[in-house]
Amino acid sequence: MMTDLNRLTIAEARDALRRGEVTSIELTEACLVAIEAAGALNAFAHHTPDLARTQARAADDRIRAGDAPAMCGIPLGIKDLFCTKGVPSQAASRILEGFKPEYESTVTQNLFDAGAVMLGKLNMDEFAMGSSNETSCYGNAVNPWRRGNDAAALTPGGSSGGSASAVAADLCLAATGTDTGGSIRQPAAFVGITGIKPTYGRCSRWGIVAFASSLDQAGPMTKSVRDAAIMLETMCGHDPKDSTSAEIPVPDFEAMLTGDIRGKVIGIPKEYRMDGMPSEIERLWADGTAMLRDAGAEIRDISLPHTKYALPTYYVIAPAEASSNLARYDGVRYGHRAKLAQGDGITEMYEKTRAEGFGHEVQRRVMVGTYVLSAGFYDAYYNRARKVRALIKRDFEEVFDQGIDAILTPATPSAAFALGEMTDADPVQMYLNDVFTVTVNLAGLPGIAVPAGQDGQGLPLGLQLIGRPWDEGDLLNTAYALEQAAGFVAKPSKWW
Repeated sequence: MMTDLNRLTIAEARDALRRGEVTSIELTEACLVAIEAAGALNAFAHHTPDLARTQARAADDRIRAGDAPAMCGIPLGIKDLFCTKGVPSQAASRILEGFKPEYESTVTQNLFDAGAVMLGKLNMDEFAMGSSNETSCYGNAVNPWRRGNDAAALTPGGSSGGSASAVAADLCLAATGTDTGGSIRQPAAFVGITGIKPTYGRCSRWGIVAFASSLDQAGPMTKSVRDAAIMLETMCGHDPKDSTSAEIPVPDFEAMLTGDIRGKVIGIPKEYRMDGMPSEIERLWADGTAMLRDAGAEIRDISLPHTKYALPTYYVIAPAEASSNLARYDGVRYGHRAKLAQGDGITEMYEKTRAEGFGHEVQRRVMVGTYVLSAGFYDAYYNRARKVRALIKRDFEEVFDQGIDAILTPATPSAAFALGEMTDADPVQMYLNDVFTVTVNLAGLPGIAVPAGQDGQGLPLGLQLIGRPWDEGDLLNTAYALEQAAGFVAKPSKWW
């Protein structure tokens, strides 16, 4: 029997399962043991070992029968934003305490139909609002990496922090994430794994707790670009239950991984050169550019002039949509309901329930969102943000029309920071973490984070590639070429 089964990639596990060298039950048990020993990371919020074993046994039967898809028997972690039938699905919020949906999200249904195994639900920022996994009702998720010999607990990024931590620490072979402004790509970069946000409409949003409906998109968080291609293909597909889901065929993404990018044109946007950007990020970007050039791509300087308005635009549109989406949590139908005093009416019930159920960051964003949608301010904020969003989208369209195949940028403005380091500061400081990622959501484009190096303290750093709409296959192939050139194989030293 093979050892360290939890350290396998999806591709390695799939091939070993096919050859009969390992069973899904063995893979699953290896992950369950790793999860049990990793309490210090706080990556898993809800454990489903019995369900995992049942699914693994069914997967083994299917593999023996000889008609198993690629994801069959692969143990995964599922972000707590995905509704999973009969399993707590809380979006890391007190307001959804005790909520066990009677239905399955389309993405998890697609994975389970393919024979994937669910180990449990992963920690995240409350309602996916946060860049450091410090707004969760389950407490902070912790990054398995540390700075040199320093024992300070670092953030795994957010909002998919539990997903990032679990994959980097080999608690699961891969995990689902969601990305509204960078929530797959930023945590992936912080922990040295791959994360792709597909084109808006590529994955169904049905059954995923909504944050900002015009921005949210699910995607895989994996140990390699090949794994991202395999898992993404299973997650995608048209869904009549989601009106924004696109009726576009899903290609075999893995088959497109040739590593050959000769003749591809990669754009380097001058607006992403931020003042005060750490020299290590600057250098990583230059190195990544050189790697793609060496692989045969043409490098071209480009301009995305409206980039400077992206963060303010995002932080008007996303909270506006959140204030509308979160209005359904009122203590009436499901989730938490506050205890009421004698004489309290419906208004008091709403107020008390929300005050108890929503954390500070969610309250802050709901208030911002309600403000920008209110009568006197709608035109000044929300409508203007919508217009600027259209300009940001047009910047990308013009660049792609000029023959650019993909755009290379840093994934994050820094390496992972310590938990608690930014929480008491101005919340805007935290929002700046999304500076390289939000444009991609505003324009609805696919973006992927690939680990490409380490900083002076040994922490992973990631680069981001942005692709043309619906061109994930080509984007994954460029990412594959970058991954091969960067040769990032570092793993966190086990302290947990």
